[in-house]
Amino acid sequence: MRDGSPGTVYLKDYRPSDFMITRTELYFDLHDESVVVSSRLHLQRSHSSQRDAPLRLHGEELELVNLALDGTQLHEGDYWFEGDVLVVERLPDECVLDCTTQIKPQENTSLSGLYRSRGLYCTQCEAEGFRRITYYLDRPDVMSVFCVTVEADSDSYPVLLSNGNPGETEMLDGGRHRVVWNDPHPKPSYLFALVAGDLRCVQDTFTTAGGRAVILNIHVEEKDLDKCEHAMRSLQEAMRWDEVAYGCEYDLDVFNIVAVDDFNMGAMENKGLNIFNTACVLCNPEITTDLGFQRVEAIVAHEYFHNWSGNRVTCRDWFQLSLKEGFTVFRDGQFSSDMGSSTVKRVADANLMRTAQFAEDAGPMSHPIRPESFMEINNFYTLTVYEKGAEVVRMIHTLLGAERFRAGSDLYFQRYDGQAATCENFIGAMEEGGGIDLAQFRNWYSQAGTPEVTVSDAFDEQTGCYTLTVEQSCPATPGQREKAPFVIPLAMGLLGEQGNLPLRLQGAVDENDAPCHRVLVVDQPKQSYVFEGIKRRPVPSLLRGFSAPVRLHYNYSQDDLCALMRRDGDGFARWDAAQALSIDTIVRAEQAMLAGHSPTVDDCVADAWRYLLDDPALDPAMVAEMMHLPAEDYLAELASQAAGANVDAIHQAREVVQKVLGERLQTSFRLAYDRLEIKQSYAPDASQIARRSLRNTCLSYLVSSDRKNMQLATLQYQVAGNMTDRLAALKSVAFYGEDGLRDTMLDDFYENWREESLVVNQWLQVQAMIPDDRALARVQRLMSHEAFDLRNPNKVRALVGAFTTLNPVNFHRVDASGYRLLADTVLELNTVNPQIAARLLAPLTRWRNYAGRQDLMRSELERLAAAKTLSPDVYEVVTKSLE
Repeated sequence: MRDGSPGTVYLKDYRPSDFMITRTELYFDLHDESVVVSSRLHLQRSHSSQRDAPLRLHGEELELVNLALDGTQLHEGDYWFEGDVLVVERLPDECVLDCTTQIKPQENTSLSGLYRSRGLYCTQCEAEGFRRITYYLDRPDVMSVFCVTVEADSDSYPVLLSNGNPGETEMLDGGRHRVVWNDPHPKPSYLFALVAGDLRCVQDTFTTAGGRAVILNIHVEEKDLDKCEHAMRSLQEAMRWDEVAYGCEYDLDVFNIVAVDDFNMGAMENKGLNIFNTACVLCNPEITTDLGFQRVEAIVAHEYFHNWSGNRVTCRDWFQLSLKEGFTVFRDGQFSSDMGSSTVKRVADANLMRTAQFAEDAGPMSHPIRPESFMEINNFYTLTVYEKGAEVVRMIHTLLGAERFRAGSDLYFQRYDGQAATCENFIGAMEEGGGIDLAQFRNWYSQAGTPEVTVSDAFDEQTGCYTLTVEQSCPATPGQREKAPFVIPLAMGLLGEQGNLPLRLQGAVDENDAPCHRVLVVDQPKQSYVFEGIKRRPVPSLLRGFSAPVRLHYNYSQDDLCALMRRDGDGFARWDAAQALSIDTIVRAEQAMLAGHSPTVDDCVADAWRYLLDDPALDPAMVAEMMHLPAEDYLAELASQAAGANVDAIHQAREVVQKVLGERLQTSFRLAYDRLEIKQSYAPDASQIARRSLRNTCLSYLVSSDRKNMQLATLQYQVAGNMTDRLAALKSVAFYGEDGLRDTMLDDFYENWREESLVVNQWLQVQAMIPDDRALARVQRLMSHEAFDLRNPNKVRALVGAFTTLNPVNFHRVDASGYRLLADTVLELNTVNPQIAARLLAPLTRWRNYAGRQDLMRSELERLAAAKTLSPDVYEVVTKSLE
């Protein structure tokens, strides 16, 4: 807890460790009341160390039992403490330090370090959790070989796991047993893992391209054995894909996954022992939606891919976090695109960037993908580091092309294998392997904010020349008022009456015929590009494939957008045009309502939607994405760039547009709904997922526009053979049904699925999202429900997180009760789980965006700031939000 302001850590102050640990031997003696941890550290003074530099070991909430140097007992005076740091002086250049600590995992509610939950011992050491286990050089640039022995009661904890390969197993007196694990690959302490508990195992195998036979284990509670098949198949696909796409083979004899219900993150890539939140590994059609299946596939792949991009090559310090996370998110995105629809995956990534990461860029916690400073590193596991970091890697891939990018990644893995690297090392490898100068491109790593790209055009009918003029700028962000130009790969095309036109760029030398797609490298504040041989004024197709994480501005007409929706060859550009058309329609409706007029939907918009619905040849998944109206929080974020967001007007306008479209296209929606029915057994494959996605989109429009269609939702709920269709029907009834029907269906859902924690989380989330005027009271009541547990991060995210982020019209109530609920929850979690408390705060940090609510939101932040004891996690977010 805070005793004064927490200190700030700066990238510029980095210096190598005075000591390295060549070998780490750990012995865990597990008991229900406490755990004794014995460590033997083989220390070696670094070449950069001063001769008399003391050893400084990190520790937190530890009871020191014993300390010895080279076999000689150390006493008070031989060592001392500076806060939580254990300091030992006068060490030889090489020595062995033995340390015994005692900890109480059952009291560790922060879920960081070693904790016990529901009878299971589990670790989470990233970023700085290992210091809660024993005194250590808990920093990512100190890499050590680990040998770990775990001892526990054999009945209560029959499964004892750690990193690496299993070694000796021995039964002991008193009904206890112990297992030895050896990891031959040097790793930092944040990748250490231990699990002990009563678990069952689903096992399979994988043979690497080099002929190594690998045993694959997924460890779960007995009741969850039937929920592992998809995760196992996803793991095998990821292993095979990484060998082909990157030449990366697995390097141990066993790969273990453990599913844990109480876990702050989605999953953790510990070497050879990945620990997963149950929500990210367990699935079957009865309890899991299509999105859930896709999420499991992506996260299993993400954590496996870390074996090279994160484990074999790790990050030198936490400022380099995007080195492993951004690169690995890019890699798992490539994998997901290959496994399903590349266009739908690209749309999902772009949508996340626009709705959430751009808002982060514009907020008080804005930072580059490689930050310059932090108070609490847990606050920098952000969309900027992960998702924007991945987009930056994607831009390098675009600039180099697939072949040269692979050469760069091969060089990176080869050169830095077994080392702690930096973003500069990665970029340098890409420059050398790809034969490109990325000096200016480095601005993406050091500058915060979302670049603004404004495009204007001119057409000379006599010469047949069409000119695009591109200007770039970037708004000021905390600590960075002036920005140097970025390197922005702007993918584009030109749309004519029959489709995309050949692009003959003036001054360009093309080996082949003029392509219909080009990437313009924008690296100056203002640049112009001239295209020749154009007979009629085209419609520019800009930022195709979301080629850069920027805000694009071009003055499209409704006709332009409709043309792009119908005829452009790039799937992302078609979706983007549909979104722009939806935004324009909702804004017009909002303006009409505020002026006291009845809102309308232009015929061209309704016709565009009808075209999408009536063409069975179109990809249903893509059509569903195009027909999803922009989320209210994104509309509010766009409005905040002008006069500020009116959340009530935005909500009403969006609801009206959905209702009007549903009414005018009632026949098309119903025909599509019937046409897309699936009579085969459930399969989470791309074809079925696409059909269910569009069918349930049609259901939402039908129910929201006419209560007579409620019977469709009720029938679908009753006969659904999978959770995707059942949950879609439940949402439709919960959002638009009469109170009696809604309550009956919600009660039925809970009674049927109350024993499935992951399904109950969805039940909580649906109720948190209902946009009626009883939403706040409903959430407050559910916080006292038997199904809710404040100590479980999944429950908190499902209920409080969903209410504050997915129900804006109720979170932003004019009486400020939504804000008070969030602040009260943060205060309660602050002492229980500071990481989750800090992450919940994001909606309040955007207080400047909301017209008429700024003072109300700010006052809750001030109330938090006045609290006597704030964790560093919460303190940093609150104080930066108030600056």
